[in-house]
Amino acid sequence: MTASTVDQTPGRKSGFGGTLLTLLAWLIGITMFFPILWVILTALKTEQTAFSMTPTFIFSPTLDSFKSALAQGSGYWHYALNSVITALGSTLVGLALAIPAAYAMAFYPSKRTDFTLVWMVSTKFIPAVGVLIPVFLVYRSLGLLDTRLGLTMLFTSMNLPIMVWMVYSYFRDIPVDIVEAASIDGASTAQTMFRVILPLALPGLASTGLLALILAWNESFWSLTMTDYHAATLAVYTASFKSGEGLFWARLSAASVMTIAPIVVLGWFAQRQMVRGLTFGAVK
Repeated sequence: MTASTVDQTPGRKSGFGGTLLTLLAWLIGITMFFPILWVILTALKTEQTAFSMTPTFIFSPTLDSFKSALAQGSGYWHYALNSVITALGSTLVGLALAIPAAYAMAFYPSKRTDFTLVWMVSTKFIPAVGVLIPVFLVYRSLGLLDTRLGLTMLFTSMNLPIMVWMVYSYFRDIPVDIVEAASIDGASTAQTMFRVILPLALPGLASTGLLALILAWNESFWSLTMTDYHAATLAVYTASFKSGEGLFWARLSAASVMTIAPIVVLGWFAQRQMVRGLTFGAVK
């Protein structure tokens, strides 16, 4: 009896600990999702209900705020198209630059490789407002203000250090012996990279691209300061609902929902690929 009781006690403790961790995980998840839920609920309210100082969870939902948000200015689709072009374009250009750079540093390192990697990531320590004036003057002289090309270049330079670091870490998890074997078989550097290394690192490259796409889509500082209308993204569209007439909470929330919805849906469907890429090489 005593031995049986002693044997069952650790199991009970383990079960209680697992339940506690599960509840804690749910609590953290609900806390993180609550702001998004609040924005969605506010978007379904009227302006009068949304502006009420008393939180209301029971109300008659309406889509009037979404209709008003879609009809405001030049429309939602103009800004959405700019966001897709600049975010996707910067991601593709960033991968095209990050892959060969990371490949060279991972498989053909030099004594300056570590310094180069640290220098690249150190550029992320500089606040964007610190380089706003020189970037603005250069863009004005080159005629790149309020252009999709200019914004794509900014997004690419913004995400490139992170992309190089991530791709480099994935390449480092691939044994160097594979590259040496390909060279012995007569494969060139380009053939080894495209036919051998890239297929092996595909999950990591996919997660890198998804992360860069999300970062570019969510970028607001450069969109607000370097564009006016022609290249304005959804960040500018959302900010336009704050005007001299006042702050319309329902329409602003509806615009926010339409801004985050595409990238949230993409992240939901690509979550397995992203997790697989982020854990690439973690288990040998």
